[in-house]
Amino acid sequence: MTNAPAIPLVPCCPESGAGDMGPFLLVIIVLLAGHVVLQEVKKRKEKLEMKNFKNLAIVAAVVVAAGLVFALKQNENKPSETSPDANAEAVPTATEASPTALPRLVDLGADKCIPCKQMAPILEELKTAYAGQLEVEFIDVWKNPDAGSQYGIRVIPTQIFYDAQGNELFRHEGFFGKEDMLAKWQELGVDLQPQAAP
Repeated sequence: MTNAPAIPLVPCCPESGAGDMGPFLLVIIVLLAGHVVLQEVKKRKEKLEMKNFKNLAIVAAVVVAAGLVFALKQNENKPSETSPDANAEAVPTATEASPTALPRLVDLGADKCIPCKQMAPILEELKTAYAGQLEVEFIDVWKNPDAGSQYGIRVIPTQIFYDAQGNELFRHEGFFGKEDMLAKWQELGVDLQPQAAP
């Protein structure tokens, strides 16, 4: 599962706001405005007063304009997309991150995502118990949306396992328990020994 293509981030938990629903909402608003105008025209088929029709047309135009402004603002807030090749170059490697060149576990999530919250104490425990043998890094993709594109993730949480040279060995989507992660490291040929308690 190396060199995953850049796919728009689909969080496990929706943020507040419309997100990618802007264009959909715009279409709904336009359809509703058109429906209201047509219904009014049908009601007053023979006695259509030009003044009322003009008022309805103005209201419909304002609603459509507001929808367009909303959709444009949503598109401005989205991070720019780049090609998969550019994303592959943008992903930091273990050798760039640390001169000691340790295997690295990167967890991409968000501090408000429930499975991500469940992962937090596990990541802290791994960071402490395997200090000097393994780098553990958490990236909040809601606070740093470009990271989702850089790492080519589709959902959160996603854990990415790197060898000491910075090559991606494995990635997992969703909650991943401590024992499962340690078993995966063992399967990948990385023998981690917990530090003795002081």
